[in-house]
Amino acid sequence: MKSFSPGRIITALLTVGVWLSVTSPSEAAPLKRAAVLPQNDAFYNPPAGYESTALGTVLKTRPVPNSLAAFSLLSQNIAGAWQILYRTSDSSGNAQATVTTVIEPHNANASRVLSYQVAEDSAWEGCAPSYVLQKGSSLSGVATQAELLLMDAALTRGWYVVTPDYEGPSASFTAGLQAGHATLDSIRAVLASTNVTGIKANADVALWGYSGGALASGWAAELQPTYAPELRIIGAALGGTPVDLNATLNAVNKGPFVGLVPAGILGLASQYPELAAYVDSVLIPSKKANFYKAKSQCLAADIIQFLGQDFNSYVNTTGFLNSPIATKVLNENHMGKYLPKIPLHMYHAINDEIVPFAPAKALYTQYCSQGANIQFVADQLSEHVILLITGSADAILWLQDRFNGVTAASGCSYRTTATSALDPGALPVFGELLFNDLGALVGLPIGPLSIT
Repeated sequence: MKSFSPGRIITALLTVGVWLSVTSPSEAAPLKRAAVLPQNDAFYNPPAGYESTALGTVLKTRPVPNSLAAFSLLSQNIAGAWQILYRTSDSSGNAQATVTTVIEPHNANASRVLSYQVAEDSAWEGCAPSYVLQKGSSLSGVATQAELLLMDAALTRGWYVVTPDYEGPSASFTAGLQAGHATLDSIRAVLASTNVTGIKANADVALWGYSGGALASGWAAELQPTYAPELRIIGAALGGTPVDLNATLNAVNKGPFVGLVPAGILGLASQYPELAAYVDSVLIPSKKANFYKAKSQCLAADIIQFLGQDFNSYVNTTGFLNSPIATKVLNENHMGKYLPKIPLHMYHAINDEIVPFAPAKALYTQYCSQGANIQFVADQLSEHVILLITGSADAILWLQDRFNGVTAASGCSYRTTATSALDPGALPVFGELLFNDLGALVGLPIGPLSIT
C-alpha cells in the first residue's frame, strides 16, 4: 500500500477542504441556479451543415450570459467577456463544435492574447470552463474556478485571455489530439472575432497551462506545425506536464488523487469506442455505477469519492491498462510524437506525486535532441499542486518577455531550483499577484494601471 507523505495529505485536505467550505449551505441559494449547464444550453448546439465549414470557423457568438466570477460567487470587474462556438475536430478528425471564452481586461492590448488552458481534469461536460467560470455555476468546478486568479495575472498586464473548452462536447479528458485540435481551432476562431471582441487578427498569441492544462497546451504546441501552420504562436509555458498517461494513472493509485483514474479512463473512452467497450467489459458489475459517477461530476467530487482506493479493485482482470486496446490508446496519447517549433518554458516538481517527473524530463531530452528551444526548470521542494502557485511567477515573466519581443534563447537549458518561489524576480510578481487577486475578489477593475 502506498504511504501518504505529509505533503500529499496536506494537499488533499486543502483541496477537499476548499471544496467543502464553498459548497453545502450556499448551493441552495437561488443565485446558484443562474448559469445553464452546457448540455441544457442551445448555444452549444452547432448549426446544421457546420461540418462543411473550415476548422476554426466562428459558428455563434454571445456575451457570457452571467458575469465571470471567482469560486462562482465573486464577480470579476472586466471590460467584456464573450463565448464563441467554433468548428474543430476530435481525435479521429471528425467534425466537432466546442466553445471558447474570451476575456477582455480594462485598458486591453488588442495585439496580445494568452490562450490559457485550465486543468479541467473531468469527464463531465458540466465541468467545462465556459460554464464553471460563470457566476452561479456549480461549485463542483472549484478547481477551474480557482485558476481564474491566474488568468487575472495576465489580464492585469492588458492581455486578452482565452480559455477553450478543449475537452469538447464529450468531456474527453486526457485525449491529447482532441485537446490540441480544440486549442488551436480556438485561436483561429478568436483571431477571426475582431468585429465582436476587438482582438486584432494578427495579434501575438501565447499558450499557458498547468497539469491537465499543460496536456492541452503541449499537444497544441506539438500539432501546430502540421494542424495549424498559419498560426503564429510566440511560445508556450507548460507546468506539471502529463507526458505519459499510464505513468500518471499508476502514480495516483491508492492515493489522494486516484479519482483522476476513472475520469481519465472515461475521458479517453469517449474518443475511442473500442476502449469504452473494453472498460465496460472488465468492470465488476457491482462497481460499475460507482465508477461511472465520474461521468457526471467534476474533479473535487472525484477526489472525495475515490480517495485512497485501488482502481484495480474495480476490474475483474489484472493489468487491464496493459491490455492491447488500452496500450494502443495510451500510446496514441503519449506526448512526443511531434516536435514543437515554438519556444517552450517547462517547469516540473521533482517530487511530483501526481504527474511523475521522469517522463517530463525524458520529453525535454527528446525535444532538445530534435532541435527544440526549451527552458526547463526542475523544482526540488514543491509537489504538484504547490508548483501550480510557486511556478506561476517564472511562467508569467517568461510569457511577458515573449510578448515584449524578447527573443527566447536558442537551444535548451536545464536548471534545478530549490523552489521556484525564490527565483530572481519571482517575489515581486507574487506580491503583485496577491495584491491584484485581492482587488479582483472585491470587485476592483482588472487591467493595467486599473488599481492604484
